[in-house]
Amino acid sequence: MPDPSAAPPTPPVALAALLADEALGLRQVAGPSATAATAVHMVHTSEMADPYPYLLGGELLLSAGVQLDDPDRYVARVVEAGAAALGFGVTPVYDTVPPGLAEACDRHGLPLLEVPPRTTFSAVARSVWRLMAESRHRELRRVTQAQQGLAAAAARPDPVPAVLQQLALRLEGWAVLHGPDGHPLHAAGREPSPGTVATLVRLAGVVTPGTSARPAAASASDTAPDGSHLSAFALGGGRGLVLGVAAPARESGDHTVAGVAVVLLSLLTARHRGADAASRFSALVRLLLGGTPAETAPLLGPGPWTVVHARGGDGTPFAATALGTALGSPLVDTGEDGTVRVLLPEAGALAAQPGWTLGASTPADAADLPAADAHAARALRRATSTRKPLVRHRETAPDLLTEARRRLAPLTDSPALTDTLRTWLSLHGSWDRTATALGIHRNTVRQRITRCAGLLDADLDDVDVRMELWFALREG
Repeated sequence: MPDPSAAPPTPPVALAALLADEALGLRQVAGPSATAATAVHMVHTSEMADPYPYLLGGELLLSAGVQLDDPDRYVARVVEAGAAALGFGVTPVYDTVPPGLAEACDRHGLPLLEVPPRTTFSAVARSVWRLMAESRHRELRRVTQAQQGLAAAAARPDPVPAVLQQLALRLEGWAVLHGPDGHPLHAAGREPSPGTVATLVRLAGVVTPGTSARPAAASASDTAPDGSHLSAFALGGGRGLVLGVAAPARESGDHTVAGVAVVLLSLLTARHRGADAASRFSALVRLLLGGTPAETAPLLGPGPWTVVHARGGDGTPFAATALGTALGSPLVDTGEDGTVRVLLPEAGALAAQPGWTLGASTPADAADLPAADAHAARALRRATSTRKPLVRHRETAPDLLTEARRRLAPLTDSPALTDTLRTWLSLHGSWDRTATALGIHRNTVRQRITRCAGLLDADLDDVDVRMELWFALREG
């Protein structure tokens, strides 16, 4: 899902705008005519005979031709590197632009600008940065206005069509909400050609869950035969909905604007079953007024329910809500320690989420939610220790628990070893933190853990062995 809080990238500068700066006095002398489509992303000065290794693409390359021995090869390499244009200073090496260089730029399709003697290369660079700053300010203002418009649309009585209409207006294109089967549910804006609509439907299939054996992408983009820029975004909420956008142009802030629409539409279309939702919030009210979990749990419904504990996010105030929306549930709680808990009515849609570490319980009835909550917390600890994005709780077989306790038998007569091992495992194998917690020297911790490994005949560097012993120490 796009990050709606991310600022749009700095827009490039049109080469035509740079030529229009009378203070610079630049003049195009060869190559294709500079238009708004010719974009400059940065300025680079080089007097290398072959600047190719130092170019990233999109540069206005400035040079005085100090090592211009083979103009054709030079221009070919600059074009191969993806430079936007070449600015040639006619002083101090040359009095005029070499004819061979102009011919090479015409031949290879590279705009060639003459930089007059009175204009320094640093002045050209300053002008590019100034134009970029102005363009970025305009783009930020446009994005901010679009965000405000989308938020206002989401508050209307018919929010989904209103958000689509606002998005189509801001992007000057067409916005459509596809169902899981690709059928359009709502659309707004000027509908494009049938070929473009068909291409957008196929693109929506790329991000629709379950359409292929591979995990679906969160977004996809393409260009239609008529030149329209197409984008498709999977909505959160577990309903398989996809937002499709067709626009005549692709501006730097469009992805940010679309990201805001994706979040709003995900919230607006998430699974909220009227009566069920009322019962759930009624349960929360009863708990606040002193009701017991045993009394209020039945109001949540028969289940099964899955409890998810999560750590991570982007640090914004809406991160927890966005996670709940992505998982398909409005029942979200954030603890004082930053752990987010989500109560899912269905477990099928549960999947790893970018930027989050998740621990999930096994499905449980409402009356068993306290145990499921503990299982989710344990799964989150396991996910954190193993650096996995998602861990589901697994019921431990009785024989596995019995075996783990049997293996702990050699430590039964030594409480010091048992306490040290338990503390060391709880602190993820940190020698210093264990020593501080127990009030002993870190070398004593090392000696005791080495002794435990020998008595247990276990490899304590093995994550599975650690988890097995930790479970036995917790449950034993």
